[in-house]
Amino acid sequence: MIDSNVMSKYLGIVIGVIAVVLGLNGLIAWRSDLFVILRGSVPAILILGGAIAVIAGLSEIKDEISSKRDDKR
Repeated sequence: MIDSNVMSKYLGIVIGVIAVVLGLNGLIAWRSDLFVILRGSVPAILILGGAIAVIAGLSEIKDEISSKRDDKR
């Protein structure tokens, strides 16, 4: 008798292989659409990443100023 845990692992591997094959097929078939999506998403990612970096930098400066004030007391 086959253990259900072993069977579920094999099933996961089979489903994963099927998903990879379908993904590669889609990548080949819709390559131009993928490039359009990537071209459109890169600026948005840069804007969000830059905003996060600015917020993190401002937060560090604020914490540094706050710690200097606490040290003077």
